[in-house]
Amino acid sequence: MKPILVRSAVLTAYFDVARELNFNPAPALHRAGLQRAMLRDPDQMIPSDAALDLLEESAALSGFQAWGLRMAELRQLSDFGSVSLLISHQRTLRDAIVTTLRFRHLLNEALAMTIEEAGGHAVIREEIMSERPQRQGIELAIGVLMRMCGSVLGGYWKPRRVQFAHGAPSDPSVHRRVFPCGVDFDSECNGIVCASVDLDATNPRADPVMARYARQFVEMIPQMVSSSIDLDVRRAIYLGLPAGNATIECVAQSLGLSVRTVQRQLGAAHTSFADLLNDVRRQMAQRYIQDASCSIGRIAELLGYTTASSFSRWYTAQFGMPPRRDRDLRATAEAGLRQRES
Repeated sequence: MKPILVRSAVLTAYFDVARELNFNPAPALHRAGLQRAMLRDPDQMIPSDAALDLLEESAALSGFQAWGLRMAELRQLSDFGSVSLLISHQRTLRDAIVTTLRFRHLLNEALAMTIEEAGGHAVIREEIMSERPQRQGIELAIGVLMRMCGSVLGGYWKPRRVQFAHGAPSDPSVHRRVFPCGVDFDSECNGIVCASVDLDATNPRADPVMARYARQFVEMIPQMVSSSIDLDVRRAIYLGLPAGNATIECVAQSLGLSVRTVQRQLGAAHTSFADLLNDVRRQMAQRYIQDASCSIGRIAELLGYTTASSFSRWYTAQFGMPPRRDRDLRATAEAGLRQRES
């Protein structure tokens, strides 16, 4: 799979947080393979993995666990760039989210996003397609989503809970400030829970004339990154795995296609659903194995396995060693690297 590129605008407010903490970002930038100039230009294309690495490294070196969330707290809807005007004038919150998905190529192609509804409740879910650790990245994404929803609905935005698949930080003060509705950690997925009716609440500031003008302008912007059937299927698998919905039938339904069409298009792209499912599982396993707070049993659940033993057998077949041994070796290697650098 080709590296997914994103606009450096996803890192807006990074240097603001660094200044607040009196943190020198140079070592973190170097380890991530990035330069200051890249982040100064919001339209600069950078690897998504490099952005995730920068956030995780900065949080680790600074000791500030809420780095990504603090970035989200400092951002405005206008930081979305030209598409922000279109989003802000959508008739409802649901329309704003659909618009965000429609113009994802102008925001962040690595982000998978969907709305799940049942029993009067809705979960606006987000996942990031990467094998990299992404506590900071996903908290940034959920924080930005929370602020976007608040910008569209104003005082009418009443989320019920925020959910994160990762564990709680030692200091949750920033989380309590950004998410006054409350946060659940070690959840099945990453997302915001709200009432379904909230999604169709009217945006009090929506101007249909301005929305039409903004759409015409946004549609003229060159698409610097292109979507594809395999990328769309990967996103759907990322979203479906934790809930056990990563079957080809569920994925095809989420894409509005028939199973046969998905199979035919994937074949034309020289891949298959089984290959993509296994590849996504490999990426997710590599991400979670680096998080010592995530148990092997928990990783098995997130990857759609019913037992830790079946996951361990699959992991050993894929990576040549059991997951516990791989985790220990990685921790030893990382500790040695940091010791040499210090």
